[in-house]
Amino acid sequence: MTTAAALVGLAVGSFLNVCIQRWPRGESVLLPRSRCPRCGDPIAWHDNIPLLSFAVLRARCRSCRAAIPIRYPLVELATALLFATAAARFGLGLAGAKVALFGGMCVVLFWTDLERLVLPDQVTLGGLGAGIALSTVVPVPPGLALLVLGVPRWHLPAWSASVLESCLTAIVLGGLLYAIGEAYYRLRGIEGLGFGDVKFAAMIGAFLGSSEAFLVLLAACLLGTAAGAGLLVAGQGGRHTPLPFGTFLAGAAALAPFCADPILNWYWEYMLR
Repeated sequence: MTTAAALVGLAVGSFLNVCIQRWPRGESVLLPRSRCPRCGDPIAWHDNIPLLSFAVLRARCRSCRAAIPIRYPLVELATALLFATAAARFGLGLAGAKVALFGGMCVVLFWTDLERLVLPDQVTLGGLGAGIALSTVVPVPPGLALLVLGVPRWHLPAWSASVLESCLTAIVLGGLLYAIGEAYYRLRGIEGLGFGDVKFAAMIGAFLGSSEAFLVLLAACLLGTAAGAGLLVAGQGGRHTPLPFGTFLAGAAALAPFCADPILNWYWEYMLR
């Protein structure tokens, strides 16, 4: 089961590389067929086999010998690992498919923000809609929805409570990042968070629900702070050096379905001692 999921992940990862390369540039991911970004020569099918072709070609284009970025095998490998882990942890049903889909979208956003400081709407807005739609069949853990469901005489079916949690978390998390970005701009006169980060936060909330989504936001802030401090110490950046916050969000979000429950359980056990 996990091997089959990993093989599917390798194939999907190959397509995700196309998305990472083209979406930030406003290009179609369907046409034209895969080609070398430097010389423009089409890539033959036998030179487009995930992981294997990179090794056989020794990370060089067959036609012009231009270097193939290490990002290509890393994306394929990361997607394969996410798919295999999702299958092993959640099975091959809708729950596993939802986690795999979310992980694949996070892989795309991780790299587009890292390379181009762009979070494509095709992923963030599409993911927001997918997260809400999937909450009807794969329940989102209740959190914010309990505040509404606690109102007397409000009795909602289980699926609608899940949708409510997905929508509320998307609104609150996206709104929180928008408010932080707007406050930073008004205080400092420079943009601290792009609107792409706001849409990505809403997507995370729609998929994960409030408890896991706020944990992801906290982890991303800590990672971003550590990365910024590291750049300052290394003399590679200053106070106004832009950081790809979406990359930190994506890394934390992709791991959340597998790691959040133990962390949250430990936290509540510690707090309730």
